[in-house]
Amino acid sequence: MKYDIKDIGLATVGKDRIEWADDRMPVLRSIRDRFHKDKPLNGVRIVACLHVTTETANLMRTLQAGGAQVGLCASNPLSTQDDVAASLVADYQIPVYAIHGEDNDTYYKHINQVLDMKPQITMDDGADLVSTLHSSRDDALQGVFGGTEETTTGVIRLRSMQKEGVLKFPIVAVNDAITKHFFDNRYGTGQSTIDGILRATNVLLSGSTVVIAGYGWCGRGVAMRARGMGANVIIVEVDPVKALEAVMDGYRCMPGVEAAQIGDVFITLTGNIAVIRREHFERLQDGAIVCNSGHFNVEIEIEELEKMAVKKKRVRKDVDQYTLKNGKRINILGEGRLINLAAAEGHPAAVMDMSFANQALAAEYMVKQHGSLKPEVIPVPERIDREIARLKLASMNYKIDELTEQQKRYLASWEQGT
Repeated sequence: MKYDIKDIGLATVGKDRIEWADDRMPVLRSIRDRFHKDKPLNGVRIVACLHVTTETANLMRTLQAGGAQVGLCASNPLSTQDDVAASLVADYQIPVYAIHGEDNDTYYKHINQVLDMKPQITMDDGADLVSTLHSSRDDALQGVFGGTEETTTGVIRLRSMQKEGVLKFPIVAVNDAITKHFFDNRYGTGQSTIDGILRATNVLLSGSTVVIAGYGWCGRGVAMRARGMGANVIIVEVDPVKALEAVMDGYRCMPGVEAAQIGDVFITLTGNIAVIRREHFERLQDGAIVCNSGHFNVEIEIEELEKMAVKKKRVRKDVDQYTLKNGKRINILGEGRLINLAAAEGHPAAVMDMSFANQALAAEYMVKQHGSLKPEVIPVPERIDREIARLKLASMNYKIDELTEQQKRYLASWEQGT
């Protein structure tokens, strides 16, 4: 079996951590049990470009239990957990191409190596796998009949491909499932982003001013957690509806250049480029902490900061401190990459349970619908969303009511009014 990882000797530690996460992923575990019996993915080649974490490992195990031939590469150079990669290779015989801290050339070499498996289904987190397939790997594109996409950034890229008429196969927007974005983005990103910041810096958030760029589901989650820890939260937005929502939720809202002058900690979660740039760097206070929790490391213009700085120093494991000509110091966390994975462990397993349950069931859906779907971005079927929510509630020992027959008739009719 081919693979490229840091150290196979890390497998024992990785397996313990994978099993720890698995204990907190009851929905995915129940799907794995069914997959093991029914083999709905039997013989299907599935390759994934995802964060190589303990939770992802349990998704790979689930797909494998369903009969799939799986391969995995990293969707971010700093998100790989090397012990997990080792365990997947040594204990589960799953080929992995991922090394924590790999350079850009190695990152794309690994994408191409996993594509050498000639996938039939792709799983992506940011659409790098799919974009590589469409731009330079026509040889591997021919046999692909479906895919899934995990994150907002990837869905945006894929919809752009669909609009331009270049997307060659259907892709399920797992990110847009209610049981994914509503929980993963809000509760997962909310907690893990704060976790990454605290691990990297050990700063006290209580009483500090935290500036959050972007008030989508991820931004809402981080704002909620920061306020819960006693921070004064400011929201920076370009969408008037989201800005209004932030104000109605009790946050201050202002342009980024104004927030730059009073903030202590800055977090970008927009999915766009150059959100924090020269005009902001020039106004930041001495000692400001700047990080990104969007998918790609394009939200902070670090190259521009490099030009402005007279000195750069690694002051902590995940903190690069840039000193400007006037002596002001700006601290960039995790090289501007996803702070929750660059400095921490990503989302808690309990929330990834729902996200990866969507991935597993979307793969099964793709197999069942093989040949009947158009090459476009499609939503997760509502029945899958509801089934995952039902399984999650059951795993937490919660029960809910059911509609009576009378209520069903009322909701289905139009004759009855006031």
